[in-house]
Amino acid sequence: MTEASGGCQCGAVRYHAAEFADNPHICHCRMCQKAVGNYFAALISVPRGKLTWTRGSPARFRSSEHVDRGFCANCGTPLFYEDVTGTHVTLTLGSLDNPELFPPKTQDGMQGRVSFFHALPGLPDTGDTGSDDPEWAAAIAASNRQHPDLDTDVSS
Repeated sequence: MTEASGGCQCGAVRYHAAEFADNPHICHCRMCQKAVGNYFAALISVPRGKLTWTRGSPARFRSSEHVDRGFCANCGTPLFYEDVTGTHVTLTLGSLDNPELFPPKTQDGMQGRVSFFHALPGLPDTGDTGSDDPEWAAAIAASNRQHPDLDTDVSS
């Protein structure tokens, strides 16, 4: 599949993947929910030898005997799930610079799926972009420390 780059919100940790498995998916298990602070984790696997950390190094948390969860120690962005005995690193789709390249194809960990998950697409769209107040939008723009979705010479 397509090569792609990604990284954390602050830009301290960046990566490039030269190959992806054909397995973009979402996992509903409780461990993934806690690891990403959401109802599910959106993930895709990369052969370990095809993943290069191009800026910084991720921090790791050993969430079980065989699994490391990687994240940025500066901003906390969840970056990966890794079976330390396996051959792949499973990246969070949201940490990719262009996550739309990899729409999920399957769901896993169904025992942890929240009961209202099926109803989420039917929620009303309020049209709120989060920046309807011009003063608020200007304040956010002036103080935004989010790294752009591309490789740069420095982190934000």
